[in-house]
Amino acid sequence: DVNERANIAGAGINIAQRVMDCGDAGHILLSKHVAEDLQHYSEWRPYLHDVGQCEAKHGEVISIVNLYTSELGNPEPPRLKRPQSEVRRRRRNALLFAGASLVVLAAVGLFLLPRASARKIEKSIAVLPFQNLSDEKENAFFADGIQDDILTNLSKIGDLKVISRMSVMSYRGDGVRNAREIGKTLGVASLLEGSVRRIGNRVRVSVQLINANNDEHIWAEDYDRDLTDVFAIQTDLAQKIASSLQAKLSPNEKARLDRRPTQNSDAYLLYLQAHDYASRMDDIHGAQAKAVPLFEQAIKLDPNFALAYADLSIAQSWLYHSSDPLPAWREKARLNADEALRLQPDLPEGRLALGFSYYYGDRDYERALAEFETARRGLPNEAQAYLAIGSIQRRQGKWDESNANLEKAAALDPKNISILVNLGFSYIALRNFAAADKIIDRAIAMQPNSFETVGLKAMSVAMRGDLELAEKQLSSVGETDSNGVITYMRFWVLILQRRFSEALAIAQKFSGQALRTESTAPAPKSWLTGTAHFLQGDKETAQTEFAQALVVSEKLLNEAPQDPARHAQHGLILAALGRKEEAIAEGKRAVELLPESQDAFDGPQATATLAKIYAWTGEFDEAFRLLDHLVKIPNGVAVPILKLDPEWDPLRKDPRFQALIEKYAAKG
Repeated sequence: DVNERANIAGAGINIAQRVMDCGDAGHILLSKHVAEDLQHYSEWRPYLHDVGQCEAKHGEVISIVNLYTSELGNPEPPRLKRPQSEVRRRRRNALLFAGASLVVLAAVGLFLLPRASARKIEKSIAVLPFQNLSDEKENAFFADGIQDDILTNLSKIGDLKVISRMSVMSYRGDGVRNAREIGKTLGVASLLEGSVRRIGNRVRVSVQLINANNDEHIWAEDYDRDLTDVFAIQTDLAQKIASSLQAKLSPNEKARLDRRPTQNSDAYLLYLQAHDYASRMDDIHGAQAKAVPLFEQAIKLDPNFALAYADLSIAQSWLYHSSDPLPAWREKARLNADEALRLQPDLPEGRLALGFSYYYGDRDYERALAEFETARRGLPNEAQAYLAIGSIQRRQGKWDESNANLEKAAALDPKNISILVNLGFSYIALRNFAAADKIIDRAIAMQPNSFETVGLKAMSVAMRGDLELAEKQLSSVGETDSNGVITYMRFWVLILQRRFSEALAIAQKFSGQALRTESTAPAPKSWLTGTAHFLQGDKETAQTEFAQALVVSEKLLNEAPQDPARHAQHGLILAALGRKEEAIAEGKRAVELLPESQDAFDGPQATATLAKIYAWTGEFDEAFRLLDHLVKIPNGVAVPILKLDPEWDPLRKDPRFQALIEKYAAKG
């Protein structure tokens, strides 16, 4: 009633005054209570950013949220820690003119928004993992595949918000599901649950649509069909859900839903198995390698299976990019993407595949971006499209646009560790460690034992110079290390701490010949042991180890002669062996293959390696010239690392080194 609204408004103004004390010019700050109300509305969620607690007037502590978009508000964290007298004195006028009206609107007008919009049907859904009720438990991939295909069909509807597969798979299992909690975590108003039973060529699919706000069942449906009719089930469900949520279907979207990817049920089963492997995040290389032959078998049974060609191409591009940069993968990825689009020119997944082929295979970012944008229009809820677009924009140096698309990907797939790790990398590159920590901590909360997340947190902490905390982070992960990523990270932190004998012991424990690293080429084990011996002063043993490392490095380089990271690694080893001219040539070759003008994300790493080669070969002028540039740019050289890393010791006695540290100390 009117009196209740007046009381709400009065309280809102009181809150606004207290919240206003915490902001700087341009901020739109909300109390935590208001922000929680807005979280129920999908259009607001991407713009709400928790910034912690603020001490307001009379010492009162309040929790606040910063609301901003690319065009509105102030994305910088408020300066919360200043004494309040100083805060008010230094920016009272600016805040009153630039932010006060916005704060009052946020606290009062937006507070009333839930009432005004109470009858609105929010068009958002998560398709939870289906139960496998088949007698053959190995058919779990089939239940997952049906769920994923229904999800994919829904994701083609632009008027719906659909949560991606990776974020819903954590709800797999027979335990009791709390619809309200799941809806709140994933940011959706509706959930689809279901079960699948397959007996021979007969399929029974049972589903129910649930209101996530009150746990009420909206409707339930059972389907008993032949396996060949499974696509009709998926189409019918997508249309029924769209109707229930009042989502509009365009003619193109309806046509896509009606299209069957294959008429061959055996090919479809093989495709589901392959897709199950391709979607796994643990042991990505091994999973993709298992997916490839299954996709190929599906295509052999149905040579017109365009979707299988597209997904095969994406798996091959990923193998080329992530761990196995052999020309054969690149060529096959392009051929299969082209074939998918020849068979079905308007297939969005085909555009996605061709985009990855240009991106990973050719580093042709403009053509890749064009394909990803086309794919996004056909798959408006596909988080991978936004992730790919954001990743390319990052390489183009368009950091704000990149982060906006990565944030969008995270909103569509909020429990996808890979997306959060990518976003964390971006914030680390920008030296926005507070934002990086927030994202990485969110990922660690989901997977506390994942080295990918814990290792990234250790990197973030180490780059600020807190090596003790970095080591503590790494100790939380088990000792098992089949590919060397954990060993490499622990070795690096110990080297930075100048604990060379411990670093040597860590490297010697690794059983393989080369270690995978997070962002560079595979590192020969003998390169690590040689480095530790050299820094301990045992130069004779170091030279023997470096000579062995060179043999491994040459083999790696011959496998992928266009890989800039392998040229950079090779140049470092040559520099350690005293082969100056060859070392510099390899370092320059790495920069030529990956110039910063072409890649603002990885390019600086090639430049940094060349700077290190110059330092090791006595070309100090060139080393300082590059370092003066690298400490100023995203993903260059962090000043705390420059201060600590013994690999920069050749420059340390030069007066220019300390001058550089002092000049850029504030950059971090």
